[in-house]
Amino acid sequence: MALRIETVNLSCGYGAATAVSDVSLTIEPKSVTAIIGPSGCGKSTFLRSLNRLHEAVPGATVQGEVLLDDDDIYAPSVDAVEVRRLVGMVFQKPNPFPTMSIFDNVAAGLRLAGMRRREILTDAVNRALRDAGLWGEVVNRLDKPAQSLSGGQQQRLCIARAIAVQPQVLLMDEPCSALDPISTLAIEDLITRLKDDYTIVIVTHNMQQAARVSDTTAFFTVDGPGMAGRLVETGTTEQIFRAPAQRRTEDYITGRFG
Repeated sequence: MALRIETVNLSCGYGAATAVSDVSLTIEPKSVTAIIGPSGCGKSTFLRSLNRLHEAVPGATVQGEVLLDDDDIYAPSVDAVEVRRLVGMVFQKPNPFPTMSIFDNVAAGLRLAGMRRREILTDAVNRALRDAGLWGEVVNRLDKPAQSLSGGQQQRLCIARAIAVQPQVLLMDEPCSALDPISTLAIEDLITRLKDDYTIVIVTHNMQQAARVSDTTAFFTVDGPGMAGRLVETGTTEQIFRAPAQRRTEDYITGRFG
């Protein structure tokens, strides 16, 4: 069951520097939310705060709340490892484990969670590869190194690895920025299919991509050098791109700044 995410007065930073300030945002289940904005406005920091990866950086700071269906993931009793199982992450650059086979890459998280029986692992891996749209391309070479795949295939493999453990939320940080147009289209088609089962949040600099794949768009910006990023406006993607309420949103989308 996909989960709703809600941030309440969320601020994140590094040491004394605040990267993103006072963000209150609701992300609905079984939808795609695009986070857009100029470089340095805290988009990736905000994204990493949604599954507590941000706190893995030395000196990282977090204030406010991140709620998964009303449960605060930063509460003292909450296990960060369990949060990251529920909220998976796909990074900008495909990062398959280089010494592992295609099969073992997808199975890695399952094994870490204690799944050992080969037939159960096989079923789970095959299902994840099908859901990631990769099964037909790798079915006859599951024992081959993951690095034998193309860049677009490697990214879909990383998505398969993320969804194999059955998360409820999938975070994507510029998942197509290193890919060619054909691979990008394959990932975008995949995102559209996956939203039937997952809550998806994607950071992208590609305005056309945000318009194509997302249901909701949130625009972040920064007011000047050294200042924290902030949420300016959020709404349906159609509204944000056709009739944004804020002039700064319109200027960014139309390329007048950013």
